[in-house]
Amino acid sequence: MTDRRLPWGSRENPVSLGWAIERVRKDRLSQLAQHAGVSNAVFLEAVIDHLEEELNERGLPTWWPEQEPKDGELPISDVA
Repeated sequence: MTDRRLPWGSRENPVSLGWAIERVRKDRLSQLAQHAGVSNAVFLEAVIDHLEEELNERGLPTWWPEQEPKDGELPISDVA
């Protein structure tokens, strides 16, 4: 099965990622993308789009841990 990719030239401002991540996570991304029948890039973009629906008032996914206050700072929320 070939990966479903976006048509050539359809991205407005494409960039190549040069990040280093753990091999096991890159392999898992590839497995999920293959199972969905799309390229890794298409799958990752869909994951990011989906995260937009799960952001809390801090602009982070609801499952992201709370940040600990820095020494000398009070844990005051930006939300009034």
